[in-house]
Amino acid sequence: QGDPFCCRTEWQLSLQESYFPKRTLHLRESGSSLLALAERDHPDLGPTLEPLDSLWFFGSPLHGPDAADLLEAFLAERACHGEPETLLLSGVIPGDALRERILRSFLPRFEIYRIKTVTVCSASLEGGLDGFLARRSRLLRRRLRQATRRARDAGVEFERVSPRSPGEAEAVFTRMLEVERTSWKGIARRGMGDRYSTLFYSGMVRRLAVSGSARVIFARAGERDIGFIFGGLAGTVYRGQQFSYADDWAPFSIGNLMQQEQIAWLAEDAILKYDMGPLMDYKDHWTETRIDMEVLLLRPRRGPGSAGTRRSPTRRATEDQGE
Repeated sequence: QGDPFCCRTEWQLSLQESYFPKRTLHLRESGSSLLALAERDHPDLGPTLEPLDSLWFFGSPLHGPDAADLLEAFLAERACHGEPETLLLSGVIPGDALRERILRSFLPRFEIYRIKTVTVCSASLEGGLDGFLARRSRLLRRRLRQATRRARDAGVEFERVSPRSPGEAEAVFTRMLEVERTSWKGIARRGMGDRYSTLFYSGMVRRLAVSGSARVIFARAGERDIGFIFGGLAGTVYRGQQFSYADDWAPFSIGNLMQQEQIAWLAEDAILKYDMGPLMDYKDHWTETRIDMEVLLLRPRRGPGSAGTRRSPTRRATEDQGE
């Protein structure tokens, strides 16, 4: 998967719970393969089967070697009941065998369009913190050394937390929200303080506590939390989620120092990859790998000649690949 963590229940079910609690879910399992789709009446597409993450499309509804077979069987089951819905599939990687299987199996019955490409970025943690820093620019390494000295002289310390119970998860999330309120995000009324974001991330922290897979670091000055960085594990992959720091501590590069501290912790736990999520300018300094993930729209063919008369704002997936 291009984004393994966002394929897990901690992400998928927390999103369902907070943003789309009334959708009907359809799950199919066979051996080590899983199909997970949500059903809703889409305002633009009509009756639609979509990934549980239909906001950011980071995850995928198809998991394991037999996922395409599960999808075919499920759609055949739906068709028997006269329900030829539009289908959205996310997390589809160009050139991947699963993508080719989807095109081969469904093009006779569906028009297939690529409607979006999501690019995520990551970094290897091979060689631990020293190995990671060796792959960064000389300028970034120098700035981190300078910021480390300044923060140490100002009394900044770092606390590692991995909640293991619902109570611990709630306490940790409360501390995170308190930091967020003092950050530029909180001041601008953005970030996790939004009602739906609060439900989403609190649910994620609660679910991560079941396996102890959350990794939260607080930056502290005296008795005050002045920053946090938060993410979760999917096997040997760490996926960053959120970080914030108090606006009055911005000159101390608290964000960069928390990244450095998180990488040190992950390396100690033998984590192999730091997934930083969607590509943004500031992440260029921290990552070296890019993965493109497509969102495909599969629309049932309605009859002879209908494909040529229906207009779409996107091109066919097959045309984009020159097939």
